[in-house]
Amino acid sequence: MPHVQFDSDNNDTNRFELPGARPHYTPDRPGQVEHIFLDLSLDFAKQRFSGNCQIRLNPVRDGIDSLTLDAVGLAIEEVFADKEPQSFDSDGEQVTIRLDTPTVADKPILLDIRYRVDRPRRGLYFIAPTDDEPNKPTQAWTQGEDEDSRFWFPCFDYPGQLATSEIRVRVPKDFLAISNGELVSTDLDGDEKIYHWKQEQIHPTYLMTLAVGRFAEIRDEWNGKPITYYVERDRIEDAKRSMGKTPRMVDYFSKAFGYTYPFPKYAQVCVTDFIFGGMENTSATLLTDRCLLDERAALDNDRTESLVAHELAHQWFGDLVVIKHWSHAWIKEGMASYSEVLWTEYEYGLDDGAYYLLNEARSYLSEDKTRYRRPIVTNVYREAIELYDSHLYEKGACVYHMIRAELGDELFFKAIATFVNDNAHSTVETVDLLRSIDKATGRNLQYLFDSYVFRGGHPDFQVSYSWDGDNHIAKITVKQTQAKSGNTLYDRNLFDLQVPIAFGNENATPIRFVVRVNEAEQSFYFALPEKPTFVSFDAGNNLLKTVKLKYPTPELVAQLKYDPDPISRIYAAEALAKAGSLEAVTALSEALQSDEFWGLRVEVAKQLAKVNLDQAFEALLNGLKDKDARVRRAVVDGLSQIKTRASYKAVKSVLKKGDASYYVEASAAKALGAIAANHPEKKPKAEKAIDRLKWVLDTKAGWNDVVRCGAIAGLSQFTTSEAALDLILEYTQPSVPQALRLAAIRALGPISTGQTPGNLERILARLDRLAGEEFFLTQRSVVVALGAMETPKAMEILSSIAERTADGRITRVAEEAVEKVQKNIGSDKAVKELRRDLEKMKKLNRELLSRLEALEAKD
Repeated sequence: MPHVQFDSDNNDTNRFELPGARPHYTPDRPGQVEHIFLDLSLDFAKQRFSGNCQIRLNPVRDGIDSLTLDAVGLAIEEVFADKEPQSFDSDGEQVTIRLDTPTVADKPILLDIRYRVDRPRRGLYFIAPTDDEPNKPTQAWTQGEDEDSRFWFPCFDYPGQLATSEIRVRVPKDFLAISNGELVSTDLDGDEKIYHWKQEQIHPTYLMTLAVGRFAEIRDEWNGKPITYYVERDRIEDAKRSMGKTPRMVDYFSKAFGYTYPFPKYAQVCVTDFIFGGMENTSATLLTDRCLLDERAALDNDRTESLVAHELAHQWFGDLVVIKHWSHAWIKEGMASYSEVLWTEYEYGLDDGAYYLLNEARSYLSEDKTRYRRPIVTNVYREAIELYDSHLYEKGACVYHMIRAELGDELFFKAIATFVNDNAHSTVETVDLLRSIDKATGRNLQYLFDSYVFRGGHPDFQVSYSWDGDNHIAKITVKQTQAKSGNTLYDRNLFDLQVPIAFGNENATPIRFVVRVNEAEQSFYFALPEKPTFVSFDAGNNLLKTVKLKYPTPELVAQLKYDPDPISRIYAAEALAKAGSLEAVTALSEALQSDEFWGLRVEVAKQLAKVNLDQAFEALLNGLKDKDARVRRAVVDGLSQIKTRASYKAVKSVLKKGDASYYVEASAAKALGAIAANHPEKKPKAEKAIDRLKWVLDTKAGWNDVVRCGAIAGLSQFTTSEAALDLILEYTQPSVPQALRLAAIRALGPISTGQTPGNLERILARLDRLAGEEFFLTQRSVVVALGAMETPKAMEILSSIAERTADGRITRVAEEAVEKVQKNIGSDKAVKELRRDLEKMKKLNRELLSRLEALEAKD
């Protein structure tokens, strides 16, 4: 489908397209790659490898006398075509082979390229112990998406070329080597072992993979197919705990997608220093070892389960059905993200699924508001990796959900099965999904795609309600506040949607209507037999949107209590918090104590923290007893926003007593610093709080250093404390465990904003030195820290990072951070003083308002 650009610059976000962005298209192809065979030998001691890459190419036309392959940083030694040597040119980016015999259409030729790579920068990564990290395992693993396979073997490196593949690799004999497809053979040759893997089903180059290490293999199965997990040998129980649901997931997705799992095995390999959460290589997913859960972490951590589901779903969406061009990557990433929702709904229930989807929407909405707005499908970018954002993943998931809501479950899954079956082992664009929907259901959803896929943005609704008791008529007024006011012509920022509105009472089935919302402001009138107790706009909450409810407080209270939809109850809680009355606080307090759904209780805790009444604080304290750790965490986070001695005492108690959840303790450590550092009366003493956080750093080592990272975040709040800064700097040393070290690097940003000039120079010097490290996550953390600073020197370091990094993701975030620092520098220092005065006033107002509300309640 052609790229369609709508006018969607109605928000104040930056443009997605940065200088240097240009349209990208699938390149012309000289022919069809039929097979790729890699024969590799890895030298772990010197971190280098040598290889032969054989490519069988079936030419598409006669007379081609040169072929250009992607080959970045590869030392090309010899090139053969059908066993005859060929001349070639290699410029470090590509290799051009000059064929002695021009091609004949449909007569395959066999290219054989012999090459070596010393200390590869990307594509294939060697992991090894260092003086600072002597316990790090020895591993090698690959990462191809988006266009990094060219860094470890010569290829036509774009997703439109699908071929079978095989990899033969020579490694030390005590190592395992895992790759795509089936294991053909293993041969022992002295101190080395040769593994030979073959992938019989066609797939793109970016999904070819290799992982090597001293792994333990845990075997499982589904319908006779091997399901295997590979981890370092001391993590076997963590592997079972983290990935043990995989067979059930394979069964679920096989049924949901209407296509039996398509590959001969499914392996998951957990590797060290992985630069993503996971990568869905065909039949052999790589995962970060940070996802492995110990027994305590499993209590309240669903991220690993979602990651496992996401990468598994890609075996259908991305691996079986392959995108033709990166601009259509939402087809696979959106569905993999939506599969997290589907699995959550299947495993934990409809409420959990709906809440998961809400948080997907929030991730996208945050990016749209604070970073940029773009169409989901766009071919204008600098590097394809720039597309891998919340528009692609989370907004894509929301679009799939809207398709499901529009079609209904039966037709939705019929359409998905049609799409997968019709396009298995081939490439697709967005139009193919539309065609499958039409074929399976007869429905044309072009309007939905035009609204949410081919343009940026979403509707921002403001909804008001009133009741005419004399005539028994409910009036609903809907505004699309994203529309341009005063525009008498067609406003392309408007959305044209069918929106369900439900009117409910305590024990009755809600009465449901569907209205067409397509104007900047519309009023709808509904004749009802009796006054409704509550009103539910977008009943079921299937639309991607923002919504502000302007309802009377009694209706909001009733909706919070009686609306069967948890998301509608959450919107009611948000509106009640804005009302801020004692009646609202009472309703929120009751919901925190009695609502059966943990997600609603989490949201209520967040909203109570925003209400400037002592009664809200008292309600939050009761939430510390909640049985669900996720709720207790939200309560602690809420308490951190109430800067009083009582809130400090409460979070200090949580930290002292401990909690079953790592995350609750981490939030308590962060909250302790936030309250102590920002208390308007500087009580409790900052020194005591810093000492307490130092105690956490000394005693709370554990899974991924979650709790100690919370302490670092707490220390970062002490922007004028040299003692806090000294502690944070200490934890940026190379010998510190990786997760904790990265947290400390990031913390240098916020703590810098109030430091003396001398201390600021210390921070900048440390970040400048850290910026020279090549590890992606270190560079990312340095950029985050510098982006939070308020000095031109930060911009200099960021610009230097952007210029010298080889990673397009780092380039982009560094450039965005430069703009952020510019805005930080431009902020008026007097505003900070005003904020401090405001905190004092809020404390005084809280006391006065609380007394007034209590007196009015007695009356």
